[in-house]
Amino acid sequence: MKPQTLGWTLLMVVGGAFLIGRAVLTGAGTVYVQDVEIEVEIEDEAEEEAQVVTLQRVEQVPPNARSEPGVRLSYVHTFGLWVAAACTLGIFSFLWGDNPLYKVTEAIFVGSSAAYAMVVAFWSELVQNLCGNLLPDLMRETLIPGLKVEEPNLWYLVPLVMAIMLLWRLMPSGGWISRWPLAFFIGATAGFRMMGYLEADFTQQISNTIMPLIVTGADGSFQFWASLKNMTIVGSVLVCLTYFFFSVEHTGPVGWAARLGIWVLMITFGASFGYTVMGRIALLAGRLEFLFDDWLWLIDPLGRRLDM
Repeated sequence: MKPQTLGWTLLMVVGGAFLIGRAVLTGAGTVYVQDVEIEVEIEDEAEEEAQVVTLQRVEQVPPNARSEPGVRLSYVHTFGLWVAAACTLGIFSFLWGDNPLYKVTEAIFVGSSAAYAMVVAFWSELVQNLCGNLLPDLMRETLIPGLKVEEPNLWYLVPLVMAIMLLWRLMPSGGWISRWPLAFFIGATAGFRMMGYLEADFTQQISNTIMPLIVTGADGSFQFWASLKNMTIVGSVLVCLTYFFFSVEHTGPVGWAARLGIWVLMITFGASFGYTVMGRIALLAGRLEFLFDDWLWLIDPLGRRLDM
């Protein structure tokens, strides 16, 4: 047996023994739930007052409440907990290199994300938006009881026809038909995005730069730190613009300003990258907390947590 294979085998055996021991001794890796009654108000157009309906839902309880009356072990939630832990470890296995476990976990994540997006788009766009506006009475009687659309909106026939034209791409001789709605969607999306970028990244940035260099308080006193902040922001913007001003040779004062603009740009890029890294570290900390706390109960071995 190869040393690498032997090492992985020992790691799997020791890890499995540790998980079994934790599950037997402390009950780690289990989820307990209880039934909770909630009251929901349902508005009825035929009656003036809203009806109050009592429903039951299943809520997860902390491990320290597993011995209380009405609390039971949930096999479904426990299975889901172990699946989530296995998928997390499968993603972490990429630290040792590309392997079949990582590929399977990645395929599960991509497939489940695509399926979730497809289901959400189907119910929100096709059923509720398109069918809800074209066939409001039928949708109200079948799939959307609380639909507030009263009359059909025939303008929604336009996206319906364009969606059918898109499906012609699946036909061997009708692929050219799908190019027309596809071009419309791409152009409309680019137009909307351009207007959003102009407002958020262009005009808003200019508006934020227009600020007084000398800041005074309500009593007319000079505010040093506020004035220094405004001067720094305006000066940084000007030297950054100088770096991208190529009509004048970057020599003398212009060259000094351009080189200072490079430093400002590097600081900005570094801060943005650091913010991105901190976001990824926050995600990593969340997954580690899930493994060590929710799954293995290592952070609180006795299960005294107030919440899950």
